[in-house]
Amino acid sequence: MNGLVALITGGASGLGLACVNRFLKQGISHVHFCDLPISKGEDIVKSMDSSLVTYHSVDVTNDNEVEEMFKKIKEKNSKLNCLVQCAGIGVAFRCYNINKRSMHSMEEFYRVMNVNVVGTFNVLRRACHIMADNQPDINEQRGIIINTSSIAAYEGQIGQVAYSAASGALVSMTLPIARDLASVGIRVCTILPGIFDQTKMVEPLSEKGKKLLASMVTFPSQLGEPDDFARLAQHIIENKYLNGENIRLDGAIRMPP
Repeated sequence: MNGLVALITGGASGLGLACVNRFLKQGISHVHFCDLPISKGEDIVKSMDSSLVTYHSVDVTNDNEVEEMFKKIKEKNSKLNCLVQCAGIGVAFRCYNINKRSMHSMEEFYRVMNVNVVGTFNVLRRACHIMADNQPDINEQRGIIINTSSIAAYEGQIGQVAYSAASGALVSMTLPIARDLASVGIRVCTILPGIFDQTKMVEPLSEKGKKLLASMVTFPSQLGEPDDFARLAQHIIENKYLNGENIRLDGAIRMPP
């Protein structure tokens, strides 16, 4: 990690913020992170060493904002070594609700796909163009990209059709992108988290609700901690032989309907 420049999307909370915190402790040269204007990004930078971290107010679905962010990254550091993508949303709607006699909103389906899939791909396609200009290391590697999907890609629950579809798309993208970028020495992996505490999807739940979810985890029977995710991201960056892989991080949970 020493001397690398990283970009973390969705870095103002949850899994993304855990990566920001962990990477800064590992001797990284500079951490760029982006999140929505309504996030606490500015406050996070004020609490850290501003010479090592930069916040970008960016909506990943806005190509102009994404393009401008990469211009600033290149101006500041002249390179980008690793990208960790944690920006994503989820909704809960049945395809058809028999009690309310209502169907799934197309607007909500598009919104999830646009943020989680299109946004992820848009950031990725611009990141790899900067990475391709890097000087290769002793392993001929120029960069590493880590996307975030979900175990919902395999075990989507009732009401998760949009979220599961987006998660499955990200899983399916991993290998072809890894193959696309192999010629320029860029590795690509995807992490599939289970149920993690201190994330926007879990924070609204009561303690009783969190304990119920934790009891479903095979072992250890607890919610994941954001730093568990950040540790895995660090390992993927440091392990030169991890490529084209979708990695579950879930305590062996298999979600019920």
